[in-house]
Amino acid sequence: MPQVRDCYDARIGRMVICIASGKGGTGKTTIATNLAMSLNGKVQLLDCDVEEPNAHLFLKPELNHTERITTPVPEVDLEKCDFCGQCGEICQFSAITVIGKKVLTFPELCHSCKGCMMVCPREAISEKGRELGVLEKGWSGRVEFIHGLLRVGEAMSPPLINQVKAHIDPEKIAIIDAPPGTSCPVIVTLKGSDFAILVTEPTPFGLNDLKLAVGAVRILGIPLGIIINRCDVGDDRVATYAREENIPILMEIPNDRKIAEAYSRGIMMVDVVPEMKDRFQAMYDKIRELL
Repeated sequence: MPQVRDCYDARIGRMVICIASGKGGTGKTTIATNLAMSLNGKVQLLDCDVEEPNAHLFLKPELNHTERITTPVPEVDLEKCDFCGQCGEICQFSAITVIGKKVLTFPELCHSCKGCMMVCPREAISEKGRELGVLEKGWSGRVEFIHGLLRVGEAMSPPLINQVKAHIDPEKIAIIDAPPGTSCPVIVTLKGSDFAILVTEPTPFGLNDLKLAVGAVRILGIPLGIIINRCDVGDDRVATYAREENIPILMEIPNDRKIAEAYSRGIMMVDVVPEMKDRFQAMYDKIRELL
């Protein structure tokens, strides 16, 4: 039996936990940052909310690496092109089209599938990089920190999210702060996670969006649990829903003025309520048991 336990611990020690929510403002980033700071061992936090990252406001990492992230888009050599139009026919996003003797490209619509390059009979299409944003890395104490910053005006966040996730270290516990909602960026962030924590609040809006998030996570086949934030301000419908759906409630956090004031100043919950650190560690142990 001890031998099995050692093997189990080794397997789950390298875990990817994604913190998500059906809506913004539920406390998702608060949970992600405080969980990362509460765990022992090698931990990294990846902020994949690249449109509006804010985990750094709480962790205050010392950043030591910045890189510009680009995505490939088509570039057409008109001297080679015979204007056959096959590139436009294969593109499902209308990112390239042929009109008479002209080829128009719309880089903002391109999903970088390279289909146009593959079907071009004249090999007239090559690729160039289009800037998406930047990726920054650093450390907050013993926690490794990575986040992406989407370029202002850029609509295509999944490629940048994938670049952030490419830095997941299989030898560490990875905590991922996902974007809010259930749209494409959230799905891209959730994919490949070992466990999803859905943060909600006990209100009608919280329950409605929680149901949407649960549906998305279940489609992906990822084990999940719920954290009810500000648990004493609403009703018990979220708890009833979790019980009916057989979803474990991992933690309930009260509407504590001390925590709210600390949050407004960018101070960690575990720094003002030290006993919360033990609760986050206990929650992580519970997730290990569930897995």
